[in-house]
Amino acid sequence: MELKHKQPDLEVRVKNIIQDSGLQFKDLNNNGKLDPYEDWRLSPRERAENLVSLMNIDEKVGMMLINTRQMGLSQKDKSKTSHDGVIDEGIVEKGETIFAISKIYGTTHTIENMHLRHFILRDNWSPAEMAEWVNKMNEVCEGTRLGIPCLIASNSRNENTEFIFGMNDAAGIFSTWPGTLGLAAAAKGDIKNGGDASLISQFAEIAREEWNAVGIRKGYMYMADTVTDPRWQRIYGTFGEDPEFISDVIGRLLDGFQGKELGKHSIAMTTKHFPGGGARENGFDPHYEEGKWNPYPTPGSLEKYHMPPFRAAVEHGTSSIMPYYSIPSIKKSVVQQFEGKDIPFEEVGFTFNHYFLQHILREKLGFKGYVNSDSGVTEKMSWGVETLSEAERFAKAINAGTDLISDTNDIENLKKAIENGWISEKRIDEANIRLLTEMFTLGLFDDRTYVAPEKATSVVSNSANWEAAYEAHKKSVTVLKNHKQTLPLTNEKFENKKVYVEVFHKEPERAASYTEKARKECQELGQFILTDNYEEADAAILFLSPKSGAYFNATPGLLELEICENKTLTALDGSTYEETTLTGMDRLKEIADKVHIRGGKVIISVNVILPWILGNVEPLADTLIAGYDTYYKAQFEVVAGNFQPVGVLPLTLPASEAVIAVDENGNCVSRNDVPGYDKDKYMPEGLQYAYKDSDGNIYKLGHGLTY
Repeated sequence: MELKHKQPDLEVRVKNIIQDSGLQFKDLNNNGKLDPYEDWRLSPRERAENLVSLMNIDEKVGMMLINTRQMGLSQKDKSKTSHDGVIDEGIVEKGETIFAISKIYGTTHTIENMHLRHFILRDNWSPAEMAEWVNKMNEVCEGTRLGIPCLIASNSRNENTEFIFGMNDAAGIFSTWPGTLGLAAAAKGDIKNGGDASLISQFAEIAREEWNAVGIRKGYMYMADTVTDPRWQRIYGTFGEDPEFISDVIGRLLDGFQGKELGKHSIAMTTKHFPGGGARENGFDPHYEEGKWNPYPTPGSLEKYHMPPFRAAVEHGTSSIMPYYSIPSIKKSVVQQFEGKDIPFEEVGFTFNHYFLQHILREKLGFKGYVNSDSGVTEKMSWGVETLSEAERFAKAINAGTDLISDTNDIENLKKAIENGWISEKRIDEANIRLLTEMFTLGLFDDRTYVAPEKATSVVSNSANWEAAYEAHKKSVTVLKNHKQTLPLTNEKFENKKVYVEVFHKEPERAASYTEKARKECQELGQFILTDNYEEADAAILFLSPKSGAYFNATPGLLELEICENKTLTALDGSTYEETTLTGMDRLKEIADKVHIRGGKVIISVNVILPWILGNVEPLADTLIAGYDTYYKAQFEVVAGNFQPVGVLPLTLPASEAVIAVDENGNCVSRNDVPGYDKDKYMPEGLQYAYKDSDGNIYKLGHGLTY
């Protein structure tokens, strides 16, 4: 008779291995006998239920919080580390940094005395160093009363990007692909050419191998949000504005990272931000108070545009879902329906919103995993429940259906809510069972507690994975305009001619270092004669990296989408201020003019992290390209004709400020809750939403030229 269960290869560093029925098990609670939660033959759910029955209230409270944790390598004062400098033991007093909302204790204290087992890693050391840190964390966990391991989560790590805390914490260590909009541009291009989005599946499978090797087993990703408001600062982390395509992508990402079902080699995923963060009020984000509302002024928009990717996430078994901070606005919305029933809008953030979490997510969509709040919901971003105490906010969130509260170690207020009888023990147990079921399923209690640092190094350095990522960079390049077939600049067409390369950025010092990098990559390609003097150039290749707004703060007025320098704007309070999205606009024009006077060609690439208004840039260019944190070298390959352009726009670029104008009552001329490709249905007569260039190309979803 075949054995149903195969003996896992168990490793212990603190506790003992015990024998039962000729098999080996970890004696995690050191009692010398086999408890159900230690028995790998039982189902994850059975084991979780048994473990919860053995836990005290403090252990259950700690299990329901997840906190950012730095590695010992990031601690400047090495006397504040343990385990040979691997574990950080530093204490950060409340308010000492923007993120120390409550006092942060050393790692060992946090594990042993506060009983936290979920941690967010934002550091970006080598694969072997991260793996070693995960091992030491679990060694500390193993030494505790019940030997419950920890689960390390991270935001995405496989896209090329500039650092942004809380969104792009880490990049460049794992195989590095274009930004998510670039993945979308490449995959949509493949679809346009008769293929499918399997590039996304390949990306997810490669990333899964790398995460697994390092021991980071939980992904705070990806954004399933449909872009409908062009001024939303987080657009660069999305897959664009097409709900059908995003749904396909989310399904592929989940199948790739988690597998068809969650198991020992899965990366458990947290799909965000339910029920869709794209419906912004004129771009303002709920990381700050000005952006706390989700308006739905268009009948059916919530169900038609915003919910489909979350339905796909549930169908593909996402392990957890993260609700957004924002509040559904009654004042700025028409009645929205889901599956034929009116949705009652309770004006509280979605983390606190019982109807959305219980009736829609669990009952209607059939979600079986756990709900993981966004960071800081009980402290800073507690929209709609600001008047409640922090303990009451915990109660409101958990009773609404949230199981794990993110980026806090506030055990006191959660415990207070329980002791005051505001949260039932049954509900606390339910949350703990959900959280522990995931950990058991991932094999963290058995043979997946510890990882091999040397294996992490070899897996992440696999050249085939980096080559696949580079191929995606090339595919992401989107040719928007190619006047009189300027491109490709092939050897035959461009022999012995000189090329001038420069990068423009909002920050001049970054522009200088990026220019050096771009010129080096151009030289490596070996197909162009480079010149440092644009006045003798036959072609100028100019990369623009505009930036607008900030992640944690509102702009004084509406987020600026024009590529501009020292532009005078009016703030919401009526005062004026100056805004720059790109430094060196006069120089940009001068270079373009000088090259054109000599009969040369100007190729401009714009980094599309937001749907920029291109009226100040497009007329200067013979060829206009969109990149998405795409490598310069990949773009040079397309310019040189080594690679046929494939990419298409994953979102629509607005024609002008007129099509996103906001009146004195805060109402936008184009609908905040409708994607760009459908906005014309609601535009006033005479206004067309999408940008039209001097060659007649319309920069709408799916636009992209080829040679």
